[in-house]
Amino acid sequence: MSESLAGVIDRITFHNLESGYAILRVTVSGHRDSVTIVGKLPQVVAGEYVEAEGEWVFDRDHGKQFKADLLRTNPPHTTAGIVKYLGSGLIRGIGPAYAKRIVEIFGDKTLEIIDQSPMNLSEVKGIGPSRLARIRKSWDEQKGVRAIMVFLNSYGIGTNRAIRIYRQYGDQAIELVKSNPYRLTTDIWGIGFQIADDLAVRLGVPFDSPHRARAAVRHALQQRSDKGDVGYPERGIVELTGQLTKNIPEQVILDAIESGRVEDEFVRDTPPEPVEPVGIEPWLFTRPMFMSELGVARSIMQLRQGGHPLPDMNVETALTWVQTRIGFELAKSQKAAIRSACTEKVLIVTGGPGVGKTTIVKGLLEIFSARQQRVALCAPTGRAAKRLSESTGKEAKTIHRLLEFDPGLGQFRRNREHPMDIDLLVVDESSMVDITLMNQLLRAVPPWAALILVGDIDQLPSVGPGCVLKDMIESEVLPVVRLTEIFRQAETSWIVRAAHAINSGKEPQSAPPGGQGDFYFVEADDPDAIIEKMTVMIRDRIPSRFGLDPRKDVQILSPMQKSALGVENLNRVFQNLLNPASGGKQVERFGTSYRVGDKIIQTRNNYQKEVYNGDIGRITAIDDTDQEILAEFDGREVPYEYGELDELSLAYATTIHKSQGSEYAAIVIPLHTQHFVMLQRNLLYTGITRGKKLVVVVGSRKAMWIATQTQDIATRFSLLKWRLRKLHEAGNGESTER
Repeated sequence: MSESLAGVIDRITFHNLESGYAILRVTVSGHRDSVTIVGKLPQVVAGEYVEAEGEWVFDRDHGKQFKADLLRTNPPHTTAGIVKYLGSGLIRGIGPAYAKRIVEIFGDKTLEIIDQSPMNLSEVKGIGPSRLARIRKSWDEQKGVRAIMVFLNSYGIGTNRAIRIYRQYGDQAIELVKSNPYRLTTDIWGIGFQIADDLAVRLGVPFDSPHRARAAVRHALQQRSDKGDVGYPERGIVELTGQLTKNIPEQVILDAIESGRVEDEFVRDTPPEPVEPVGIEPWLFTRPMFMSELGVARSIMQLRQGGHPLPDMNVETALTWVQTRIGFELAKSQKAAIRSACTEKVLIVTGGPGVGKTTIVKGLLEIFSARQQRVALCAPTGRAAKRLSESTGKEAKTIHRLLEFDPGLGQFRRNREHPMDIDLLVVDESSMVDITLMNQLLRAVPPWAALILVGDIDQLPSVGPGCVLKDMIESEVLPVVRLTEIFRQAETSWIVRAAHAINSGKEPQSAPPGGQGDFYFVEADDPDAIIEKMTVMIRDRIPSRFGLDPRKDVQILSPMQKSALGVENLNRVFQNLLNPASGGKQVERFGTSYRVGDKIIQTRNNYQKEVYNGDIGRITAIDDTDQEILAEFDGREVPYEYGELDELSLAYATTIHKSQGSEYAAIVIPLHTQHFVMLQRNLLYTGITRGKKLVVVVGSRKAMWIATQTQDIATRFSLLKWRLRKLHEAGNGESTER
């Protein structure tokens, strides 16, 4: 028989924002101790008054509980409840101390004052104009967010993204979402087609709605983009869209594509000759992807035109001078690279570790600087830029900072109309630059400047769409210098030897136990045994033997996100090992607990914060009053509101893909056959070449053998190679490869 309970929420033991499931401790009149109520609520705050309808049950693990079929909450009406309510972190700018001060002055009228006469809060000691503005904004936001949460929850949708929805749409949020729930997929980061489609179905949107078809086409293209494709054959997108929607007629999909083309959301392009791997057929692109690919091809070919920025000089004399400056004789391949760079407007330099790419850059800097030429150095990530600065002695920036993003304008200051003031641009780690970022970069290179792209095409391709460096090389229309000779100093490194062995399809040789090497293979066949050996190694052996800090200097790189040896589980294991809770401050959001001292990684580009996908930082503070954490990235503190923590992940372990462009003092890589789908030569090669002082692979010999023998044969769909060739033929340029 159904019963009713009502009381004040003392504590929220658990609350899942996706499902709404909550476990509450509630003070109920007539009960000596607080009772446990379980049920579903879109949002719940300690101190609220809750009404529950349901029945008492006995849980084997937790004892007597009230299982509620219906839960309703209302703002608290007692001063004690209001203090708890405001001190819970509900409102930014009000923590437990301020909550007590406010209620001492306004009593049970406090919530009414905050809602209707917030200026009166200035009577409270410590609440000045800045804090008052923060409180007012947060209060209004909470009202809007709560309405959205209730709306989404009533249609079975989790509410983790409610804050982002409110900030995007404001008070019109519910109305706009009802009119077209699929707009969420383009407007709100973190909401994909499936979530929007579930909401649309519950709202009664017809299965063959043009909105649904258009959103599904967009999502199909985004799925391909996430796999690295710039565009995709149109018939493949139609098939993917049909699979995604299950029951939508093909003609509705075709109509959606046409309407998208008319409104410039999609672009169709048909090459006039066969293009691998599909022959001649129309391809479909989102407009930004199409314009990026076309822009890269045009910019590269335009840069090749005109005279070289270096004044006339005797290159052989310059080479002799450079060798005197750097103190040793250059190898034949290095001399060839410098000769080319002194005559070619665009040059690609590629090769593995230890082949002297940095020496070439240093030599060119000497020549260009001696001729009063303005030089810029850049790399895709902060770590890569820092490494480039250290190795050359010249300032290097990330591409984003070089292009000077303006948060107010929402775009880069440096572009075709306002190019960089340079004569030479050197881009390091260029294999990891995707098509979109390469387009933005090339737009800002002035037509008189020279461009040198330095990278290793045997590494993994960029995380973002495209395979830009590889396509440029394979187009055979640009001058390329391939470096293959490993220099004597690098030959002493077990890491360098291991990398080149893997790249040749051979198993790497491990340094002997107890020896002086920097690459080790530690055999373990069982996932639990692998984690156990990693634990002992990271906690004890690496610090004692190599003097490295396990939190700052050691990075775990895993081939995958999921599984026992995947990034998600390893982060939980090593967070508890290296930064246990121990009663310190922590905040839980989006399924992750964040603690002061945690190593974290940014998972999307945030131009306003100037923190980019793949940047690694550390949490320095957690502020429950202002509901934000502070994270340090390269010496700069960046605030994140609690609602923005979905942009961060723990980074004790990251994927090898995410490690591209970075270098770490020590690398530990778990390798097991449960990673079978990801065990490929370029993946293992990329992971090993991220290590500077020490690389340890812990795993099975079978997994190592599979990884070294398996070539990545996946094709990234791009027409860049074809576009470069067509523009080259139209301009009658020459191809050069050395």
